[in-house]
Amino acid sequence: MMALDVITSASSVPATECFSQIVESMMEVVYAANNVLIKKESFKELSVYLERVAPVLKELNKKDISRYGSINNAIEILNQAIKAAKQLTADCTKRNKVYLLMNCRTIIKSLEDITREISRALGLLPLASLDLSTSIIEEIEKLRDSMQRAEFKAAIAEEEILARIESGIQERNVDRSYANKLLAHIAEAVGISTERSALKKEFEEFKSEIENVQLRKDQAEAIQMDQIIALLERADAASSPKEKERKYFTKRKSLGSQPLEPLQSFYCPITRDVMVDPVETSSGQTFERSAIEKWLEDGHEMCPLTMTPLDTSILRPNKTLRQSIEEWKDRNTMITIASMKSKLVSEEEEDVLHCLEQLEDLCEQREQHREWVILENYIPLFIQLLGEKNRDIRNRALVILCILAKDSDHAKERVADVHDAIEFIVRSLGRRIGERKLAVALLLELSKCNLVRDGIGKAQGCILLLVTMASSDDSQAATDAQELLENLSFSDQNIIQMAKANYFKHLLQRLSTGPEQVKMMMASTLAELELTDHNKASLFEGGALGPLLRLVSCGDIQMKEVAVKALQNLSSLPANGLQMIKEGALQPLLGLLFQHVSSSSNLREHAATTIMHLALSTVSQESSPTPVSLLKSDDDTFRLFSLISLTGPDVQQNVLRIFHALCQSPSASNIKTKLTECSAMQVLVQLCERDDNPNVRVNAVKMLYCLVEDGDEGTILEHVGQKCLETLLRIIQSSNVEEEITSAMGIISNLPEKPQITQWLLDAGALTVISRFLPDSKQNDPHKNHLVENAAGAMCRFTVPTNPEWQKRAAEAGIIPVLVQLLDFGTTITKKCAAISLARFSESSLKLSRPIPKHRGFWCFSVPPETGCPIHGGICAVESSFCLVEADALGPLVRVLQDPDPGTCEASLDALLTLIEGVTLQNGSKVLADANAIQPIVGFLGSSSPGLQEKALNTLERIFRLPELKQKYGPTAQMPLVDLTQRGNSSMKSLSARILAHLNVLHDQSSYF
Repeated sequence: MMALDVITSASSVPATECFSQIVESMMEVVYAANNVLIKKESFKELSVYLERVAPVLKELNKKDISRYGSINNAIEILNQAIKAAKQLTADCTKRNKVYLLMNCRTIIKSLEDITREISRALGLLPLASLDLSTSIIEEIEKLRDSMQRAEFKAAIAEEEILARIESGIQERNVDRSYANKLLAHIAEAVGISTERSALKKEFEEFKSEIENVQLRKDQAEAIQMDQIIALLERADAASSPKEKERKYFTKRKSLGSQPLEPLQSFYCPITRDVMVDPVETSSGQTFERSAIEKWLEDGHEMCPLTMTPLDTSILRPNKTLRQSIEEWKDRNTMITIASMKSKLVSEEEEDVLHCLEQLEDLCEQREQHREWVILENYIPLFIQLLGEKNRDIRNRALVILCILAKDSDHAKERVADVHDAIEFIVRSLGRRIGERKLAVALLLELSKCNLVRDGIGKAQGCILLLVTMASSDDSQAATDAQELLENLSFSDQNIIQMAKANYFKHLLQRLSTGPEQVKMMMASTLAELELTDHNKASLFEGGALGPLLRLVSCGDIQMKEVAVKALQNLSSLPANGLQMIKEGALQPLLGLLFQHVSSSSNLREHAATTIMHLALSTVSQESSPTPVSLLKSDDDTFRLFSLISLTGPDVQQNVLRIFHALCQSPSASNIKTKLTECSAMQVLVQLCERDDNPNVRVNAVKMLYCLVEDGDEGTILEHVGQKCLETLLRIIQSSNVEEEITSAMGIISNLPEKPQITQWLLDAGALTVISRFLPDSKQNDPHKNHLVENAAGAMCRFTVPTNPEWQKRAAEAGIIPVLVQLLDFGTTITKKCAAISLARFSESSLKLSRPIPKHRGFWCFSVPPETGCPIHGGICAVESSFCLVEADALGPLVRVLQDPDPGTCEASLDALLTLIEGVTLQNGSKVLADANAIQPIVGFLGSSSPGLQEKALNTLERIFRLPELKQKYGPTAQMPLVDLTQRGNSSMKSLSARILAHLNVLHDQSSYF
């Protein structure tokens, strides 16, 4: 393989000088061996031997060795071996890697020869005569023996490559895929990139190396290398498409245009078919292998043609004939493929389908046929057929394109070169399942080529259709779609498109492990996406929270901002908010809010909004045995609330919303206590009185409502004064935000019923303002229920019987008919408030009822006298005496007694009881009986509400004093009363016994209860 320098005689040079030069050359070889391109381990082994030999030679240099004749022979051998080692090391350092791999067996043989020659030289040294120690002599003998037996072997991968090359040459393998795989294995073995450009460069260098071999006239090696080149040239990276195209058309044009009939010698004499595997028998005749083997198996011993005896052990492959048959077939196939293009553009669908079937069959037969189809430029025609209306034509075209693209970068690039090719294929993704499967399989194959892959992701609708297919019922289609999405995930833009199609797998991977800029891009995508609740839940299940929290804690300001914005988007789902609280998201977010200097305004706003979402998530935890609490530290609570006075309006309103949400959560009581401690009500009242930012005011009013609703009376009276009341009324009149109006009305509704407050309200025109929100018709807007409830509650303060003037002003404002109407059409709370107000009005009715004027003059000439009220006896009117009978309130009040809420029933019962107070007992009881009110009252004896039971007992104790009512309703009440004497509290037992005495069930004097 490699020429060695001519070795000059060492006899003219002193032995000691020769040994010194040899040792120096050995060290040069040892140093150079570190840089060889192949067989590094084998060269390292040689280096170890040389490093062990060098000290021996140095030791001999100390002796008088010139008088020994065998020394010159040893020096000559060593000199020649080391020169060979230097030349071999130089070659393996400078020459082409592929060329060296092809010669690895020769290199191994050379290393063995060099090692054994050095061992032979050591054997010629007169060790016994040189006065060397026994240990040194033993060491030299051991080294010599080891080198003599040394075996250098080619690596398994190298042997496999050489075996495949030999097999490919012998079998005339022309498959491109075989060459592609072989070239990839070679690249891996010699440590070069498998990128096409790198392979092309290495192959060109290899061919240049072969030309040098030919120049050196090493014919045997040159022939072998030419065969290797012919085999590897089939690989895509080995030659350019233009080179392949030029060679193909040169050959095809030389063949003519008509197929040739097979030669007679191509036919098997037995089958009369063209042979595939011709074999020659001992008679010299050739047959199809399978046919002659069957002939022999059937017991025939004579040649079918010559009838001479056959040696059954001799069946020689007729390689020459086989090659001729294959060349004939290739020629005809090449002509056939070239002639079919015109049929594909036929207007007859049957002709097109038949042509496609033929081409598909040819493409499946051999890889070379596929390459010819590609070179004949059929691919644009197949792409064009994807636009046909006939589904069978489209499907056939997809099948052929997939066959062509498989393992062929050249075919893939040709597909990509066709205008709108990817778009045509993508359209098939949206068609029936069969076509979809073929289209996704083709796109998957195309995506394996870097030059094509980018275009797939950019095709309109492609990624969305793939994501849809990835979850389809067809397992193969789903698998292909998922694998294709995996291939497309090389591009960050593709990953963003996947996320927009609700496929977050790769986004989450990049968010967790990508470079900083990519992490920011992914977080920004999450921040901007319009996510459904299902998306938000699946992102958290996929692990989005951890990476985002790390970005919040560790990133720069810009990174923090996009991460917090993404958390803001995801935290709006309550389940996600609770998970964030559990995993400690609050503290870094609070940190961003409290850092006044370093945090940007946008960052703080996003942090505040995210914390607000966390607060909202704590509201609905009724089913949780251990509710999650947001603010666990008093310091966090105080510092967070203090931001209302220290930040801009956007953060202010979010902080207010945070506390508003917390006041609805399981920790509401504790939060309200802490807010009271930090004078929150004073701050909120001030914010309510400011009009410079309507959004802040809305949230301040809502928050103030929360604190007033269950607040301490003293604190409320301290901070809610006349100015605040006027502000609230102004808000109710002028605001466009219903929540704000409802909250302001709720504050008024929950204020302590102090005369001063009520008077301030009246002076400010509250009665008119509030009455406008009480519906005066049966058409009730359910969206305004809460507002009406608060308005009805606020109205109660103007109906207290201790101030007739207030009652009069309320009645004159037309409130009573509205309240009666609310008993039928209001919510439970509204009904309760209306009943309370009517009860208060009714308490004043008896003293306001006007006496009937006495009759004067003659009866026959006077007008008929006015009819007196059946309860109050005088003349009653709604606006003057507030009479429930005149207001037609009895029926609605009785109907309210059927309400499931005990408190509402109790309020209605209180209103009805005003009709049997004092002197009105008899008349009132009869009116109640006529209104069918007594039976529901009896029913309250079995109520689960002790208050309602006790009120019913008091009512019945008075009503049953009337014999007719006792007789009518007593039997119904008897059993519930007996039950109360056994199960009620002491006061109810006593009262029940007294009623039972009225009913003659117990003795009047019984003191048992």
